[in-house]
Amino acid sequence: MTIAENTPVIIGVGQFAERPGDAAYRALSHMDLAGEALSAAIADCEAGGAVASAIDTIAAIRQFEISIPGVVPPFGASDNPPRSIGKRVGAEPERAILEIVGGQGNQKLVGELAQDIAEGRNQMAAIVGAEAISTVLTLSKRGEKPDWSEEIGGQLENRDVSLRAQFDRPLAANGVRDIIPLYAIFENRRRADLGLSLEEYRQKLGELLAPMSEVAAGNPFAAAPTAYTAEELAAVTERNRIVAEPYPRKTVARDQVNQGAAIIIASAAKARELGIPEERWVHIHAVTNTNEPTILSRPNLASSGRAVASVEAALSAAGIGMDDVRYLDLYSCFGIAVFGITDAFGLSTDDTRGLTLTGGLPFFGGAGNNYSAHAIAEAVQCLRGDPEAYALVNANGGVMHKNAVGIYSLRPADWSSARRYHEVTTDQADVPVLESFDGEGIVESYTLVPGHVSAIIGKTSGGERFVATPADDAATDVLKDGEPFGRTVQVTSSEKGRNYFTFV
Repeated sequence: MTIAENTPVIIGVGQFAERPGDAAYRALSHMDLAGEALSAAIADCEAGGAVASAIDTIAAIRQFEISIPGVVPPFGASDNPPRSIGKRVGAEPERAILEIVGGQGNQKLVGELAQDIAEGRNQMAAIVGAEAISTVLTLSKRGEKPDWSEEIGGQLENRDVSLRAQFDRPLAANGVRDIIPLYAIFENRRRADLGLSLEEYRQKLGELLAPMSEVAAGNPFAAAPTAYTAEELAAVTERNRIVAEPYPRKTVARDQVNQGAAIIIASAAKARELGIPEERWVHIHAVTNTNEPTILSRPNLASSGRAVASVEAALSAAGIGMDDVRYLDLYSCFGIAVFGITDAFGLSTDDTRGLTLTGGLPFFGGAGNNYSAHAIAEAVQCLRGDPEAYALVNANGGVMHKNAVGIYSLRPADWSSARRYHEVTTDQADVPVLESFDGEGIVESYTLVPGHVSAIIGKTSGGERFVATPADDAATDVLKDGEPFGRTVQVTSSEKGRNYFTFV
């Protein structure tokens, strides 16, 4: 097959990591880590020509420090991250993008920028990001405060950082604001549907994640390269405490990382001009992107229907089925993000293909919004040794609010005859949500952080959702036992916007 000149192809990927205990630890800033990753991606191209100067677009992924409005980075930050990163490798792009918040960012950008290349708007783009959360904590404990601020200036497409569309006011009003207890709402609803106790469900989490830890143990870029058994992950101990039911600490994403990753995409014409061997080109067969409504308005609290639809649409656009995929990386910040896909496609937690290429977010590391760049980099390296295979990368953002999927292969993909980047929507009726409620309802799910946060999500007889917190110790004790599902509660609202419940 003749590959058309405007065909977008991945020509280089790079990763970089350091741990505070490493002998060569340099305590690099976010921008330095990202620069190292982009430099590695440039070297990976094995080009005969100059790659850095040919990059016309750099899209940077937001580090966590600049992902929350009003939060001030402790050591300062760049006013133009993509140009700061480009400066470290000698790239001066015409276009600089700072992507919106969410772990779907890298995967979504692959589709968006590939479409730009296919339609002639640019010829070569780099997607790059990094986190230095571990170093920030390490230096802060030492009492050190380096200056990581950079004034670069220049054009910047600074995309919306607002998180308001993702969160429900009733959850925040009732004390549920953090990511882990929010994900626990989904996890507990799935547990209820399966009829499992807390202990039984923790074992299922352990069985899902133990094989991932084995992959991480062999990955030189992993933040926590240690293999665990399912039983070790499921056991609640002093070092594996409950962070929100049903999650022991080791079963959730590890955000204390120092990692960077980069992806370089070019038109076939530009790749040829730079002398990049065609046998190294990885083709983008499909990319899909989708968005869910807020947590409380979703029809199903046990999964993300649009995430499943996004995977289905990507497979359809690529003209393959799940059985045709040889390499899988399912975003694993929390078990429910993986279970939502495995449940829908009948995948076993011990699928012989494995469910991660990196080692998963609890063990490889939840590299902020940038994790999926590492997954794509691993997929590219796997495919270069397996020319007939397909890889699927699933990327999740927010509290399962956003999902992006990519399908890759060394087999050529024809971008001239079909659009391969799709925004996926589905017809689903949103559930009405009440901010204030007085009356009886039925418990759908709950969240509990021992000693800190507890709340139920319930439904009225009319089908509206509400959030309420325990009115007394007896109500809290039922949540601690882990079996409030389907029980009737009496709810009373307060002037401060919080609802209180007791069990009837």
